[in-house]
Amino acid sequence: MPLTVRDLLAIPSLRLELAAGRAGLGNVVEAAHASEMLRPAAWLEGAEVVMTTGLLLADDDTPEAWTQYAADVARGGAAALILGLGRPLPLQQVPSALAEAAEGLGLPLLTAPERTPFVAVTKAVFGARAAEERRLLERTLRTQRRLTAATASGDGLDALLRAWQQATGTAVVVCDALGRLLGAAGTDGTAAIAEAAGILDAVALRGLRGSADGDLPSGRVQVQPLGASRLRGFVLLLGAANAESRLLGSVLVSLLSVELERRHLADEPQRRRRAHLLAQLFTPELPPARARSLLTAAGVRSGAIRVLAVAADEQPDELAADLAMAAPGGLARVAGENVELVVGDGVNVEEILRRFAPGRPAGIGPTVAPQHAALSLRQAQALLPTSKELGRPVTTAEAGSVRLLLQLGSPALLSAFADTVLAPLDAQDPAASLGETLRVWLETNGSWAETAKLLGVHRHTVQARIERIAQLTGRRMDRIEDRVDLWLALQARESAPATPRPDGAH
Repeated sequence: MPLTVRDLLAIPSLRLELAAGRAGLGNVVEAAHASEMLRPAAWLEGAEVVMTTGLLLADDDTPEAWTQYAADVARGGAAALILGLGRPLPLQQVPSALAEAAEGLGLPLLTAPERTPFVAVTKAVFGARAAEERRLLERTLRTQRRLTAATASGDGLDALLRAWQQATGTAVVVCDALGRLLGAAGTDGTAAIAEAAGILDAVALRGLRGSADGDLPSGRVQVQPLGASRLRGFVLLLGAANAESRLLGSVLVSLLSVELERRHLADEPQRRRRAHLLAQLFTPELPPARARSLLTAAGVRSGAIRVLAVAADEQPDELAADLAMAAPGGLARVAGENVELVVGDGVNVEEILRRFAPGRPAGIGPTVAPQHAALSLRQAQALLPTSKELGRPVTTAEAGSVRLLLQLGSPALLSAFADTVLAPLDAQDPAASLGETLRVWLETNGSWAETAKLLGVHRHTVQARIERIAQLTGRRMDRIEDRVDLWLALQARESAPATPRPDGAH
């Protein structure tokens, strides 16, 4: 137990006596400080025993001076005031004004006889503090051994949490990286996680470097991340921390991190099995019944799915494991430089990516029937370049159908298509004025006036060029199919890597 004013008063060798302020005898004493200053508060940190002979105060022996002095000591957070009395000292008795002021402030006022030097009080305080710290360290070591034994017992997480709560009296909750309850002792874990959701989100954004504490409706909470190299979960410590729980906090975090890493490794065979299921699900022209069977085997009951392609970081296997843990069914695998994930319709994929792949390029394929998983995967992969450009995940709805179609084709195929459609213009238009006119005219939805304005030419010039293009390409400009072919050819040539035109021009 920490040293209190009552304990200090009970030490026989100090011969201290209580003069006033009995209400404060339970104050904790952390240090002793001798001072003859008239205003010592500025030099105090709190919980000190202030010792004085009243050397300067005796010169102004008025009730107001003693009252102001007592108020200043109390304002500094002192645990008690000790006044030295005796014939060789300035004071032989306690001034009544000082005693009254101390009593009103609840500040213990003790007296020390001339035979008790202040250094003896200082030694007693620091000796008691050292003994308490030694006892605390001994208790902490015993508790640490109990926690380690509980971890090694094979009884799992629950045994460790019970040992902690019984040893420290501090309630504890452990959840995974998505906030799902893994275990608790001394409190309702589900309710605590719900109350601390905002704090958990804030810590999750910083990963293993984050920690936070705050006040919940049910009391104080401290949140620490768990994991060795990647975030595996969180531990919540509820209630006011005592000295033992503060010392053992890092031990608990280490033991819990080991336990969660052990669970992660134990799940590896299951992750391999699900990756194998995923490879089968991506088979082209998969029969609907077989696709549903594969999803059922993984525990995915949704009638529709979507596929995510995420650019992997330095640890693709770990990223795949994180995404598998986050998504119902856990259908994730490493594929080259990417991680591919299948989720049921309705899963909040944006939240999963925000939590486990922040800043990583990601393509989110469209929602499809299970047998069309390969199509959703292909479109998700095609969206990765756009995601890299924008710096955030991209869905098919955002990308636009033309860009998507172009990304789905191979560069060679796109180049061949563009050359086939535009070859007559390449041969007759080395300055590319016809191609530029065609592009602007199509972008303005065939407006002669707007095209002329944008190109800075007369509208008759625009009409003549469009008629020339129609003659050279054999396309009818009033047919939507021909317009689409010309537009796709122009877009394909713009999106393809720079290559020499068929006529040798650049």
